[in-house]
Amino acid sequence: MKKSLLALAFTSASIIGAPVLAQDSTSTTSAAPAGGNYLPSQPVGSGNWFIGANVGRTNGGDNGGFGSGNGSGFNFFKGEKGRRTGYGVLGGYRWKAGQDLGLGLEAGYADLGNYRVKNVFNSQDVNQRSTTNALRGWLLGVNGRINLLPQWYISAHGGYFRANDNGNNYNNSIGQDLGLTSGGRPGRGSWYGGVGTGWDITEQVSLGVNYDYFHANAGKIKNTATGEVTQGLKRSTGIVSLSGEYRF
Repeated sequence: MKKSLLALAFTSASIIGAPVLAQDSTSTTSAAPAGGNYLPSQPVGSGNWFIGANVGRTNGGDNGGFGSGNGSGFNFFKGEKGRRTGYGVLGGYRWKAGQDLGLGLEAGYADLGNYRVKNVFNSQDVNQRSTTNALRGWLLGVNGRINLLPQWYISAHGGYFRANDNGNNYNNSIGQDLGLTSGGRPGRGSWYGGVGTGWDITEQVSLGVNYDYFHANAGKIKNTATGEVTQGLKRSTGIVSLSGEYRF
């Protein structure tokens, strides 16, 4: 009798415990739960395609800085040292790598000054590249976001930058007088990097402010008499901009 009761108790416990064990097994093999500060409704391991754009003002110099060189103080809107209006577009895919972290790949295009604000108010036909051929080019890289709060994020990105070569001409206006030639292999392949911060208005839309630096050289200069080759002018450019992103 006792043996029968023990067998019955063991069988009942097994039947009751089976669904619990099955539930635990399912939970351990399913995807990580949603939550965290980065896209809280999505589980870790999921991802999103995104597109983004930015517009802002460049430093116009060759060192990426934004200070004034004449001691008159900084004026973001004044075109000191060739400061201009630049823009960029980006697209890519970003994964939720942690509860507060997103990591992804990106590709896009940046133009650091061929567009000028004053041309918007000019009723005459204008040539956006009439003054100088500002730095511009294609880019391919990686990006990351950390959400310190459910809506506030800090971002960073960087990678390969394929700069324009301006027709391989940079110094020919004076080169003819000085016995120098420019062009040839301009060293167009270089790098870019930037940081930013902003606010996720929704889980699909965010707005922010960024600083980006695009490194590029203007090729090489050759002395036709001696054959000596030196690096040309740096065209590296920095830009402070407002940015927006849409995730889908």
